[in-house]
Amino acid sequence: MSREGKKRRGLTYEDRVLWTTVVKSIKPLRDEAKNVAGDMADAAPEPAKPPAKQPPKFIKPAKVQKPFAPTGAVKPAAPAVEPRMEPLTRRMKSRVAKGRHAIDARLDLHGFTQHEAHAVLLRFLRTASARDARLVLVITGKGRGGEIGVLRRQVPHWLGLPEFRDVVIGFEDAHLAHGGEGALYIRVRRMSGLT
Repeated sequence: MSREGKKRRGLTYEDRVLWTTVVKSIKPLRDEAKNVAGDMADAAPEPAKPPAKQPPKFIKPAKVQKPFAPTGAVKPAAPAVEPRMEPLTRRMKSRVAKGRHAIDARLDLHGFTQHEAHAVLLRFLRTASARDARLVLVITGKGRGGEIGVLRRQVPHWLGLPEFRDVVIGFEDAHLAHGGEGALYIRVRRMSGLT
């Protein structure tokens, strides 16, 4: 039988007999109460017949109180917020394409496996950050036979991972002069804290 199907019921005839027996066997703690209890035990009526079944009463649920927080309590630390990715501005991208803004370092990932490329890219970006580079070019390749290359798909994904976020400000496809869709401009967060 399901929980909802059960109805609340009163004491049965057997329960009332048991209760009366228990009440008669209790000894009061004070002498005055002892006399009163003795008189009541002698005059105890026979157990009553079971009452007619009545519909269950609706019981209002108790209000749940919020847990008490004493003043000066230590609040849990907020989770660390990762730096927000910011793509290159149109002006900066235009200056880089025209050769007016220098690319501080280049990395060509052709010939690397995914595992090797991930490690090489992370080491390259950390080194560039330590050297206060602002902009680097990473060549991933476009792929073969009209299919997008594995590194072309993976590198943008990797740049959003926590291990890269402390050194990467943002990234964008390179201009055709620098490889177009087969390369990425990556803005590097400098160790000195300047962007």
